[in-house]
Amino acid sequence: MKKIVVDCYGGDNAPEEIVKGALDALDAEKNLSLILTGNSDVLEKLVTRHSDRVEIIDAKEVITNDDSPTDAIRKKTESSMVKAFAALKERDDVGGFVSAGSTGAILTGAFMKLGRIKGISRPAMAALLPTSNGNENIVLCDCGANVDCKPVNLLHFALMADAYARITTGKNDVKVALLSNGTEDKKGSELNREAFALLKESTLNFVGNMEARDILSGKYDVVVADGFNGNIALKSLEGAGLTIFDMLKKNVSEGGLRAKIGALLLKPALKKLKHTMDVNEKGGAVFLGTNKVVIKIHGSSKARSVTVGILQASTLAERDVVSAIRTALAVYEVKSDD
Repeated sequence: MKKIVVDCYGGDNAPEEIVKGALDALDAEKNLSLILTGNSDVLEKLVTRHSDRVEIIDAKEVITNDDSPTDAIRKKTESSMVKAFAALKERDDVGGFVSAGSTGAILTGAFMKLGRIKGISRPAMAALLPTSNGNENIVLCDCGANVDCKPVNLLHFALMADAYARITTGKNDVKVALLSNGTEDKKGSELNREAFALLKESTLNFVGNMEARDILSGKYDVVVADGFNGNIALKSLEGAGLTIFDMLKKNVSEGGLRAKIGALLLKPALKKLKHTMDVNEKGGAVFLGTNKVVIKIHGSSKARSVTVGILQASTLAERDVVSAIRTALAVYEVKSDD
């Protein structure tokens, strides 16, 4: 099993929650080993167990959200993030990277340090989202890496997300849809209409356009979008979920005894629903298209989110999602020439 390198100084709750989540991941997976990057004086005190499966790389600098991503990756060579990328790139025993740090810096670092898979026009971020049936997930790609796209970029996002979905769901008949403002074939912007034509001609199981309201319906396995609209869709879903639970709490607290009794009776179902809809339980956003596994977890991640992200990275490295993408691209290229 490949080691996973964790940037312990990325995010709002670093390094304590990051290290706690890392140790919990080691509890959950007995064959897992980790590399932690950051201030070694601090990290050594936080690693209270599993020290035989933890390697620490000292890094005294920190990349923040205020730093220019390109400048930070180039100049902050002693930062926890750059040291983590160096280990990922240079070491064959390292299969994946996890960070709660600056999204821009992670994307820049992945592109500059690892490079993209040959034939992929642009890497993209893919998020796993819950569906209404509660038992399956959907892949949203791109969800924020590429604001301005060309049609071929969306085709490549679809190919990568299809490979990713096959690995995470085990399905061979992945249904791919294009996010648009209507289900009709001619709907959408010029970008969408041209991407629609490419997707329809591809070897993917492309089922057409879909509307944002159906993202969590369970009707699709992959939703393809440019990073601008994909990110808006993702943040809207996250915000709607939080708002609904806040409204429920408020209505229960203001609804008197009857509402409180009803809430008590519904507590097991509501708890299960909250767990199902919690995006933190799905892992982080995977940066598809680079030569090794890169995962961005939420900046406010606490231990549980860190644990899930690390286990996700380990699974994707073990199942070799990078090779799956290369294979998918090769198959497309061969068939597209027929």
